[in-house]
Amino acid sequence: MQTYQNKTVIVTGAGNGIGSVVAAYYARHGAAVALWDRDAEGLRAVQETLEKDGFKTLSRVIDLTNPDEIVTGFEEDKEALGRIDVLINNAGLGRTKSPYELPVDDWDYVLNTNLRGTFLCTREAAKVMRTQGKGAIVNIASTRALMSEPGTEAYAASKGGILALTHALAISLGPDHITVNAISPGWIETGDYSRLKISDHAQHPSGRVGKPDDIARACLYLTDPENDFITGTNLIIDGGMTRKMIYEE
Repeated sequence: MQTYQNKTVIVTGAGNGIGSVVAAYYARHGAAVALWDRDAEGLRAVQETLEKDGFKTLSRVIDLTNPDEIVTGFEEDKEALGRIDVLINNAGLGRTKSPYELPVDDWDYVLNTNLRGTFLCTREAAKVMRTQGKGAIVNIASTRALMSEPGTEAYAASKGGILALTHALAISLGPDHITVNAISPGWIETGDYSRLKISDHAQHPSGRVGKPDDIARACLYLTDPENDFITGTNLIIDGGMTRKMIYEE
C-alpha cells in the first residue's frame, strides 16, 4: 500500500466525484496529494476527510480557464511539495444543448476547461518532471470521445481532443521519461450506487455500472513507476459498453 511513498500527486477536479476518490487512493498508497478544484466547499470537505484519516494534503481553489492561475498553482505546489511525480488531469464539465442553440461562450468554456486546461496543466507539470528525470500523467477523457448522445458537441469535442493530445504529448515528452496516458470512463456512478436499477447494471457486459474506484485503480496502474513502458494509450473503462452491438427489437 506504499507504492507512492515519498511521491507527490496533483489531482484536478478533486473536490467531488471521481477526482476525490482518485486523490484518496493515492493518499492511502503513501503519496502527498495536492487537491485542485474550483469548488471551494467541495475541496474543503475532501481535504478535511483525508486529513482526519491522517493523510498529508494541500488544496488549491483554481479555475482552469485562467492560464495564470495554472502557472502559479504549479509553481507554488512545487515549492510546497518539493517535486511533482504524478498529474491526474481529471477536471472537466459539459454543456448539453442543441448545436443549433449552443452559444460560443459555452463552447469556449467547455473547451478551455477540459482541453486547454489539460494541456496547460500538463505543460507546467512536465517542466518540473523533466528536471526530476521522470514523471507520469493521466488525462481523464470519456467514452463520449468515441460515441455520443444528442446535444453533447462541446463535451465530445473536448474529450476527443484529449485523446489526440494524449498521444501527441506522449511522443513529445517521451525523451524526458514522462509517460502520458488517457482513461476513458463510461458510466461511472458518483451518486447513490444503491439507487441504481437492475436494468442499469444488466445493460453492461460486465454486469454492473462502474464506480469511481474503478478509475482510481487504473490511475494507480498507469502511473506506477514499474509501468513506464505504457505511454500514449487510451484505457477504456466502461464495463464493455462501447463493444456492445445494440439493435432495437
